[in-house]
Amino acid sequence: MKRVRCPKCEQYITFDETQYAAGQSLVFKCPDCGKEFGIRIGVSKLLNRRKDDNPDEKLAGMEANEENFGSIVVIENVFHYKQVLPLHMGDNVIGRYQKGNPANCTFETVDPSVDLNHCTITVSRDKQGNLRYTLKDNNSNTGTFVDNVELNPKERRIITDGTLFTLGATSIILRSK
Repeated sequence: MKRVRCPKCEQYITFDETQYAAGQSLVFKCPDCGKEFGIRIGVSKLLNRRKDDNPDEKLAGMEANEENFGSIVVIENVFHYKQVLPLHMGDNVIGRYQKGNPANCTFETVDPSVDLNHCTITVSRDKQGNLRYTLKDNNSNTGTFVDNVELNPKERRIITDGTLFTLGATSIILRSK
């Protein structure tokens, strides 16, 4: 079963994709708001956001990020729902997905303790040319925790591959490659 999101009210509509061929166009009518919209099977503008039942971290990170500045693996603890989001050079503002949110590294969650603009990972290079990842909290309501220790306001912490940090009830793992 696959899910599509209504572009007007953002509610999910579930359908059985095995009943249709790749490239076939479908038209849906949202049962909540009545909006009609179409999709094409097998074609996704948001390939790196697609939620698969068992995504492969390495493939998802590579497909979505040709230059490979690393990625974050988001695991929503309540439903054990996993998403892999690529990182880019510079500031990666991490937060909850909401239509119109200006953060550039958002993920879908029902965790109300994750802010829209929760924290930032800055990807840069050190003097030797190696990638460096710096994490800071963006004055979030519930804080950002690294190894169960809350980041202080204005604190910047260098994190490495495999570092686990939490935003509310959501766990995130940094993958540098």
